Amino acid sequence: MARKKLHRPIAAMARKIREYRALKDRPRDSQRFAVDYETMRRPLTQKRLPVRAWEDVRNENRLLALLCRLPRFGVGRTVTRKSWLWAHRDPCYWVITKVKADYTAENMDHGRAWGYLTFKGKTEEEVREIDKAMYHDWRIVPKHEEEAFKKFIPVPEVTVRFLPYPPLLRAMILAQWQKEGKPIMEEPVIDLEEGLASPQEWAKKKATGTPV
Repeated sequence: MARKKLHRPIAAMARKIREYRALKDRPRDSQRFAVDYETMRRPLTQKRLPVRAWEDVRNENRLLALLCRLPRFGVGRTVTRKSWLWAHRDPCYWVITKVKADYTAENMDHGRAWGYLTFKGKTEEEVREIDKAMYHDWRIVPKHEEEAFKKFIPVPEVTVRFLPYPPLLRAMILAQWQKEGKPIMEEPVIDLEEGLASPQEWAKKKATGTPV
């Protein structure tokens, strides 16, 4: 017979107090992501930033460092990243809907932000937290350029249904056709729609087998 578990309210309260103290004593974002621009190290962990990031750290800004300069912390404004501008032709940006600044930071340039993400012209319907806000590559889209920046003409997606066989497999298929006396009127290709069969169909085909 299993021993009945005793309710220990004092131990439960002590555990909650320890969890609260650990949560309260954890370093804030302003401490975690602070940078010594002379040594390019984070003072809290003494970890050195990658050499490739030094130029952006010196010349670009973090997200909250830009939003703290705007009225209402930039709610309603459009922000993008330098890496997106270089990598993608289609518009990629965030529309800020909510900002929770770290008021213990010196300039309130740390915290969290939420918004609607548009990536490669496709806008998500749900608000979510903006990731990589501590990266030094954020830029604000000026208000008079927002309409032109968001302008996007979708390109119709081209779907490929047929693909050529690999050379060795193609030669084997042609040899099989020639052996069977079939006229070679067209090039053998892979039909992708037929290839996407369910596991039940694959099991049935494997059970019946194919004559060689």
